Amino acid sequence: MGRHFDDGQRVIHVLRGLELSVGERESIAVVGESGVGKSTLLHILGALDRPDAGDVELDGQSLFTMSPADLAKVRCRSLGFVFQFHHLLGDFDAVENVMMPLLIAQEHRAVARKRATETLTRVGLRDRLHHRPGQLSGGEQQRVAVARAVVGRPRVVLADEPTGNLDPVTAGEVQALLFELQKEQGCSLIIATHSRTLAQAMDRTLRLADGVLRPEAV
Repeated sequence: MGRHFDDGQRVIHVLRGLELSVGERESIAVVGESGVGKSTLLHILGALDRPDAGDVELDGQSLFTMSPADLAKVRCRSLGFVFQFHHLLGDFDAVENVMMPLLIAQEHRAVARKRATETLTRVGLRDRLHHRPGQLSGGEQQRVAVARAVVGRPRVVLADEPTGNLDPVTAGEVQALLFELQKEQGCSLIIATHSRTLAQAMDRTLRLADGVLRPEAV
């Protein structure tokens, strides 16, 4: 897999012939210096960006040869994404934010609301269902983001620095929550992180440097 960017004066090769195979229920930490391409890698794995060369396959099926409509369905049903800065919709409450992937996947609204409510309850936000993001703490907003990522029971959850913007106690709570949900749902988990503690808790740690991934002991 390859990906480069052109800043007008030079071509920056972020990913160079990168290869990654993820096992079922496996957890992988991707570490590396800021700016090496960890977010780019996760965006491509989550079909939010396209590589210049290579492909991403899920269960042997190529994502980037799909029609836009089919790719949108896979993204909503099989892939969950947690961003560092949660990216919640400010005009919608917690339930409505978590419902979004199900509605995009054309789930019935009543079913989507029920599942969103159940998932938010599971992540400890039963009393915050109808609060908008601006009414929630940073940790609560990230819990909503986690709930949104897992509400559709995806095959793979990708998280980009999910604890990087939180205080240590809240970061530990969100980390524990991610692992609990992974165990309950049986999904694979790929996390880009600077946290040594988080990396140590994963099945494998890979360092991204010079556009390639290499195993790293932590």
